[in-house]
Amino acid sequence: MNYVWGQEVIPVVLRRTGKGQLLRVRLPYVETNRQWLQNGRRTSPAWIAGKKYWELPKSWFNDFVDRALLRFSKVYIIQPYREQEICARACQEAQGHECQCSCMGANHGVGNDGSWFEVSDTFSTRWGERELACRLLTAR
Repeated sequence: MNYVWGQEVIPVVLRRTGKGQLLRVRLPYVETNRQWLQNGRRTSPAWIAGKKYWELPKSWFNDFVDRALLRFSKVYIIQPYREQEICARACQEAQGHECQCSCMGANHGVGNDGSWFEVSDTFSTRWGERELACRLLTAR
């Protein structure tokens, strides 16, 4: 993540999801970046000089990504991510070694510690810890 955020060739957007949090954007330097980001809107993007990034309203996310792909052909998106695990009570309460569950035996016979949401006898799910994920989009 640090490499992606620190490089200066491909635009990067950090999508934050907390209440009141803004998008953070890093762009290759061009003198007209402020006008390009604003794109005729009434609101002006904020330049955070000490940290060298722009802050934009969350509602600009899709437009920013589309326009960055047109202008730069690539854009990195860093965003919150939580992995979803899927298993079943039958697997968690199993006695033998045979497992046919999508967890591939990771939860076989370990029981339910209360972290699983049981949808039915054959389907339980839980979400992992919140992490950041990074993906590179490339224009076709």
